[in-house]
Amino acid sequence: MASYCRRITAGAVVSDRTIRLRQSSRTAEILRLPRNYLNQQRPVIVLRSRLLVVEAVGSGGGWERSEGGGREEKAVGPCSYSLAENRTVEAEESTSRDRTVKIAVAAAVTVVMGVGNRVMYKLALVPLKHYPFFLAQLATFGYVIVYFSILYLRYQAGIVTDEMLSMRKGPFLAVGLLEALGAATGMAAGAILSGASIPILSQTFLVWQILLSVIFLGRRYRANQLLGCFLVALGVIITVASGSSAGQSLKEAGIFWSLLMIVSFLFQAADTVLKEVIFLDAARDLKGGSVDLFVINSYGSAFQAFFIFLLLPFLSKLWGIPFSQLPNYLKDGAACFLNIGTLSSGCEGAPLLPLLFVAVNMGFNISLLYLLKISSAVVSCLASTFSVPIAVYVFTLPLPYLGVGSSLPAGFVAGAIVLIMGLLIYAWTPTVSTSE
Repeated sequence: MASYCRRITAGAVVSDRTIRLRQSSRTAEILRLPRNYLNQQRPVIVLRSRLLVVEAVGSGGGWERSEGGGREEKAVGPCSYSLAENRTVEAEESTSRDRTVKIAVAAAVTVVMGVGNRVMYKLALVPLKHYPFFLAQLATFGYVIVYFSILYLRYQAGIVTDEMLSMRKGPFLAVGLLEALGAATGMAAGAILSGASIPILSQTFLVWQILLSVIFLGRRYRANQLLGCFLVALGVIITVASGSSAGQSLKEAGIFWSLLMIVSFLFQAADTVLKEVIFLDAARDLKGGSVDLFVINSYGSAFQAFFIFLLLPFLSKLWGIPFSQLPNYLKDGAACFLNIGTLSSGCEGAPLLPLLFVAVNMGFNISLLYLLKISSAVVSCLASTFSVPIAVYVFTLPLPYLGVGSSLPAGFVAGAIVLIMGLLIYAWTPTVSTSE
């Protein structure tokens, strides 16, 4: 009988093989019965709401209602179910509230870590201003060691199971490839485009995520959610572009490099949607369980490092470093990072600032993946996007090693208002009216 369970929308009138249902809450789970069952038994409904009206089809059996507003009901007959509706509703409402709070807290942590990530990257480049490519490789290959060390400790503690580690590695390889391609194309375009134009083009990331979620996850978005996403992207563009020469920079760089940067965000969006698919598949393959974050982070980072290693000749050329001179460049970068030797002049702040960046960046990636796990790719993208105008404001403050901050763009307040309106509209849930 359990195999016939399905979910319907509130107020819907289902086929004559089931039950006509009207209720005040949004959804209820009903027991769908075989065609010949209606001639013998009374259909049974599993109650999930406080206010419920049932119009049963067929004959046989009956319903008993207790006094006190219908808080307790049970179906009687050959297929009886004892139902404690009040306890079920309260438990579901509590679970829903807990999930909302969990998502809100995770989103807030992601925003904070996103701001810290942008700020610390700028600070890390103060001592390593001549070695940004070294910093990128330090993060890429360093994460493999750190993530697998954490994965080993969590496996020893019993948090990571053998079933998790035996999951198919094909999706993880695809994650690593997408991340490597995103980094490669982003570096290539970033070397030509100005810093002000990149955050503007990065708003295509949200568009890609929505499209890919619709195509590969079958997700459908309400009109208010699409409008909210549009306003969030528009708010960031207004915030960053106001008072800057971003538009002129895009014209000077040419359409090819702008399109290449947009393609890099396509790779990154595909990466996050693929991770959401991995979480969904894991819930099925692990029989309701969930794969640990560090399984995805560890294997994804390992495959990303592998593909980055293959692309090193191409990437080093993008940074203006002949491949034959790459070993000496990495050696000098390591000396500056450790702040030792004759090249330590001008490397003040190392290794503390680069290590802080790596730690914050790792925390940002973990918080972003956790938010993706409990919500969706679009929600995680919105949280990351929200950190952009906050980071713009933080850079106006007198930060250590950066000196006097820059002034706010002319349209900062207007852009921030539009962005916040977009978030509120996205989060708004329209009230569903029910027919009597």
